[in-house]
Amino acid sequence: MAENFLEAKNVSKAYVGVQALDSVSMDIRKGEIHCLVGENGSGKSTLIKIIAGVVRQDQGVIVINGNPHELLHAIDSIREGIQIIYQDLSLFPNLTVAENISLNQEIEQNSQIINWKAMKEIARNALNEIGEHLDLTERVENISVASKQLVAISRALTQDARLIIMDEPTSSLTRDEIARLFKVITDLQKRDICTLFVSHKLSEVFEIAERVSILRDGKMVGTYNTGELDNDRLVYLMTGKKVESTIYSFEGKKKEKAPLLDVRNLSKSRNFKDISFSLRAGEILGITGLLGSGRSELALALFGMFPADSGEILIEGERVTIENTQQAMEAGIGYLPEDRLNQGLFIEHTISRNIIVTILEKLLNKFGFISVKKREELVHRWVNSLEIKTPSVESPAQSLSGGNQQRLVLAKWLATDPKVFILDGPTIGVDIASKATIHQIIRGLAESGMGIIVISDEIPEVLQNCNRVLIMAKGRFIHEVQDVTSVTEDEVFGIMSGKEAHEAV
Repeated sequence: MAENFLEAKNVSKAYVGVQALDSVSMDIRKGEIHCLVGENGSGKSTLIKIIAGVVRQDQGVIVINGNPHELLHAIDSIREGIQIIYQDLSLFPNLTVAENISLNQEIEQNSQIINWKAMKEIARNALNEIGEHLDLTERVENISVASKQLVAISRALTQDARLIIMDEPTSSLTRDEIARLFKVITDLQKRDICTLFVSHKLSEVFEIAERVSILRDGKMVGTYNTGELDNDRLVYLMTGKKVESTIYSFEGKKKEKAPLLDVRNLSKSRNFKDISFSLRAGEILGITGLLGSGRSELALALFGMFPADSGEILIEGERVTIENTQQAMEAGIGYLPEDRLNQGLFIEHTISRNIIVTILEKLLNKFGFISVKKREELVHRWVNSLEIKTPSVESPAQSLSGGNQQRLVLAKWLATDPKVFILDGPTIGVDIASKATIHQIIRGLAESGMGIIVISDEIPEVLQNCNRVLIMAKGRFIHEVQDVTSVTEDEVFGIMSGKEAHEAV
């Protein structure tokens, strides 16, 4: 059996009123690719922060390379070879690739004069270690998310990393970019560098991991060889319950009145062209495509944030003008954005304020002030109906888990009572149980007569939850899946990536 690089022994951590970790033990072997999974709030982030030395455990010991640490500081963790790549990557967008990779070494040397030649050499050598080549002079803000991942990994290697912890590293990557990242991880393994991979995407866990550790409610359920698990068992161990998966069935009659939404020849220069489709009451329409296909730009145009140059939009047979978000809302369109933290929520404000922000005028009394009674009734209605878990509606939105934040964005837009609801990446970064709940909410909205558009690059999500799927590439719809039971994930991906022949819509 391989020697352990890191061991967490009986680690506990409590915050005010919450036991985040309860006597958790886990080990990571040298050169191992290990996955850590669990629902939001299971304790994953707390455990990672303790290993990183930025949070102190109440009890227990962290053993690194045989050295026990009851009090681990961040500098101790770094010196032992532990590097963490957080989901936001923590890069400097206004600095170059070379500067981002070499910055830590420059700071350590405490030199008053920057040796630009040496900086580029450090960056070049770090990229060579993972077999990648990037333009060292390009600003990081101008490169792809996948390339940013490579920059973050290269920076970790300049610090003599022996364990790299990656928190949701694939959330914004295409399949080809994920394959590229996984190759880098397996190449690092050949050099005896271990990886702790944290992800909600279980298919990736089975693809990359040798062993999987499962946290639930702050307790370690166990560590398993990947071969001992299948998807259903892993979901059960994570959640403590069976999560059923069924195909959405749309019973609407196509000859009933005008569609809720009718889009005709919508175009936006350099983003999408000649987009036409319709959406009926009770229908869940999926739109999928690779990053850069134009799918999010289309959603922004429909919601007036990124107005189209030409084309028509009709709501219930009536042509509408949508040049801003106010016009979109007046037309009965709601929009859940892909980036819930920056676009969907006022993260430092209360749950209550986030829900009512879109409908302030409806809450005014005859004196022009917000009616406290109306506000409380509406806020508690949506918190209860969407099962947003919070001790108080006056808690800040940032106090919620990822799944509950997503429900809060749903509540904000559902309060506007939309006819058409566009959801872009509705389950990005949320755990299995929250994802299933959000899917149930979406289906319930459709069954109540709302028209739903789900935009997602997760093929299983659109095939299971949409009755019809439009595939987008290079700003155009290239294929329509009218019967989601008639295609496989691989076939849809083949069409998306241009690897299979298909008929254009």
